[in-house]
Amino acid sequence: MYLLGIDIGGTKCAAVLAKCALAQGLICDSIVDRIEFPTKALERGADEILEELASSIEKMYNRNFISAYDVAKIGISCGGPLDSKKGIIKSPPNLPGWDNVHIKEFFEKRFFVPVWLHNDANACAMAEYRFGAGRGYENIVFLTFGTGMGAGLILNGKLYTGRNDMAGEVGHIRLSEDGPLGYGKYGSFEGYCSGGGISNLAENMLKERIREGKTSSLEKKAKDSGITAKDVFDAMYAGDELAKEIVTVSAKYLGRGLAILADILNPEIIIIGSIFTRNSDFYLPIVTEIVKKEALSHCSEELIIAPSMLGDKIGDYAALGIISDGMEFADDEQNI
Repeated sequence: MYLLGIDIGGTKCAAVLAKCALAQGLICDSIVDRIEFPTKALERGADEILEELASSIEKMYNRNFISAYDVAKIGISCGGPLDSKKGIIKSPPNLPGWDNVHIKEFFEKRFFVPVWLHNDANACAMAEYRFGAGRGYENIVFLTFGTGMGAGLILNGKLYTGRNDMAGEVGHIRLSEDGPLGYGKYGSFEGYCSGGGISNLAENMLKERIREGKTSSLEKKAKDSGITAKDVFDAMYAGDELAKEIVTVSAKYLGRGLAILADILNPEIIIIGSIFTRNSDFYLPIVTEIVKKEALSHCSEELIIAPSMLGDKIGDYAALGIISDGMEFADDEQNI
């Protein structure tokens, strides 16, 4: 028996095929195949991307000599807003044009397999809770910090999704009156702490640097194709002072955002993925200092701030992990 996971993001999409065994429900033994491709959401619509995902699944069927009869369920992880019960994606900010996409219906009609849909941040929170950095904790906040900024909330050992699946949209919180654009709002949490936000922040700070008559290695990137978050981090590690200033600003606002979450939700651990995970050595000291300064001491003293344990594989395991309430993963470090 097999399970299929689909991870849809603003930067990339992936389809994964996993073996599973029947033992007190479906237990995932290992990922046996995977296909990834760039989303290119600005260049093509939802229909074209869904078709490529479906074609990827068919390729995996063919090269693993299986059919729809061998697959038990499909799990889809995607950025919100969405309706997880009806299986509809509702205009995520990082997927322009994805307005009321009936993704559950699309894949069920194509593959004759039950489909589950969940917000990517919620799915990642569940993955970390089950077999990642969140194991052993009952109150967890997971932050995506990738193309966008969203949160998955596990409170008292249960996933909290809110009235209409909109709980955890922390990227929309305004942290300053005037700042980089993110989630349709200037100065938002996502504006300071996401790939797109850091890119916007870099463009703004570079213009100010040029007006002051100073230079930066980022100038060439800005003229050629625009500055990406990766460009900023590459420049920082190469010794560019402006790039270091940009990331420092991002880290300080991340700390402010975490302090708000700490005061409101009082979690035991905040797990942060993607950009933070890859650059935690730089971010963590700054973030920890800001949280201790901004949050109530009873909320911050024993709070753990940690990078994702699952790293770049979290999207795959999150997509598989949402497939049913009764599904559990094998506790096998080698599979992680």
